[in-house]
Amino acid sequence: MKALVLSGGAGTRLRPLTHTSAKQLVPVANKPVLFYGLEAIADAGITEVGIIVGDTADEIMQAVGDGSKFGIAVTYIPQSAPLGLAHAVLIAREFLADDDFVMYLGDNFIVGGISDLVDAFRAQRPAAQILLTQVSDPQQFGVAEFGPGGRIVGLEEKPEHPKSDLALVGVYLFTDAVHEAVRAIKPSWRGELEITHALQWLIDQDRDVRSTTISGYWKDTGNVGDMLEVNRSVLEHAEPRIEGDVDAASEIIGRVRIDEGARVTGSRIVGPAVIGAGSVITGSYVGPFTSIAADCRITDSEIEFSIVLDGSSVRGARRVEASIIGRNVEVTPAPRIPAAHRLILGDHSKVQISS
Repeated sequence: MKALVLSGGAGTRLRPLTHTSAKQLVPVANKPVLFYGLEAIADAGITEVGIIVGDTADEIMQAVGDGSKFGIAVTYIPQSAPLGLAHAVLIAREFLADDDFVMYLGDNFIVGGISDLVDAFRAQRPAAQILLTQVSDPQQFGVAEFGPGGRIVGLEEKPEHPKSDLALVGVYLFTDAVHEAVRAIKPSWRGELEITHALQWLIDQDRDVRSTTISGYWKDTGNVGDMLEVNRSVLEHAEPRIEGDVDAASEIIGRVRIDEGARVTGSRIVGPAVIGAGSVITGSYVGPFTSIAADCRITDSEIEFSIVLDGSSVRGARRVEASIIGRNVEVTPAPRIPAAHRLILGDHSKVQISS
């Protein structure tokens, strides 16, 4: 069995971060979200992995390399433009050959991995197996429709009037039957080859398309709010470890990881939180669900429920929360501007000015 990981796409919902970085490499608990997916694939016993890359190919290739650090062998497959998930399957035909495969969206995050799902698929081998989860806003996802006996009868991409609240999670399992399906469909109104259309073609051809509804944690990390939520979820399971230097004037509370080379002086850190290697926290408060990456400086500031990327500094900030701060950013107080009142008052006026 092989894996096809999608790491193209522009990441427009995470701009401005994705103007200069691939969305799949934005870190969660100081590790790129893409790495969690590759680790889950390796844990499922899959070693041959094709990665679809686009405009950010160089950055993805530099970060992942040949895949050996994950215990996998990686083949990179360039995609000229993000033309849909089914298009990714189409261009990966040579790599996939006639093997079964799991398709994994590189910016998705699933707690607990995919090993059980892969094992069940290997044993039963339906034409396709999809993952579903209950969502509050099904208009934003591909949505499943069920007929008698709980059988899937329809799939619709971002419907105006959803027929259920069960949305497609970004993990799909296929036999080689999907290759006929992706060749048979036409581009949607968005100009993309939709995987929901390919799945619908399989359903209409009476192929065996099954679903599994997952109750565990799943997020599409496509926007800032979801990135912060995934960061929170991962940090909740973080193991406390202090390898850096913490002075006697500092207080460390709860599950806090301080990596080697980091220094904490005169500060209070309340976990779950992680401080990356080489970072310096001085006279500050770092609150729960905060990830500070490597070589950062937090000075005379308070920060909570946030992600700070490599090489950034926050100095003299009264309070920062629910924020993502990119690489090599400087956050400082605004300069004080002298306050003045210019008055032209008639005789016998009374004016009250708050100081």
